Amino acid sequence: MARVWLFGPDINTDQIVPGRYAPYMLKDESELRRYPFVEHRPDFAPNVRPGDIIVAGKNFGCGSSREYAPLALRMVGIGAIIAPLFARIFFRNALNLGIPCFTADLTAELADGDEVELDLEQGRITTADGRVINLPPPPLFLREVWAAGGIVPFYRQYGRFPGEVA
Repeated sequence: MARVWLFGPDINTDQIVPGRYAPYMLKDESELRRYPFVEHRPDFAPNVRPGDIIVAGKNFGCGSSREYAPLALRMVGIGAIIAPLFARIFFRNALNLGIPCFTADLTAELADGDEVELDLEQGRITTADGRVINLPPPPLFLREVWAAGGIVPFYRQYGRFPGEVA
């Protein structure tokens, strides 16, 4: 099962990965996986597991357009991010990298550390106690990009961008 990491509103890209940990400041880009929320929530990077879910308040990913903020989240294997509102550039960068983002407010329904199962195809979360939470269904093109692992892998697989006529 995945674990829920609960965050409040207005989480900006500098809280996700401070600028001094930008890939061009590191010896090796793979080091980036050590720095998500390094100052905002130091317990995150050492304890996050592949498939874990971030549940946050509104305006997740605000701030700069740093693609390495969602890249760091992909590198640690985040299974999805759920927030009532995303900064548009963050949402697009996450899509480009294949990170599922759902627009919903679950901050009152899920608690930090909850164990859940996320079914991307069905768009639902099942909690350890059996509660089912339905997520707003994402458009088909988003699900296709997620399944491919991002926009570049999608293009390599299909030879076109989502929405283009084959």
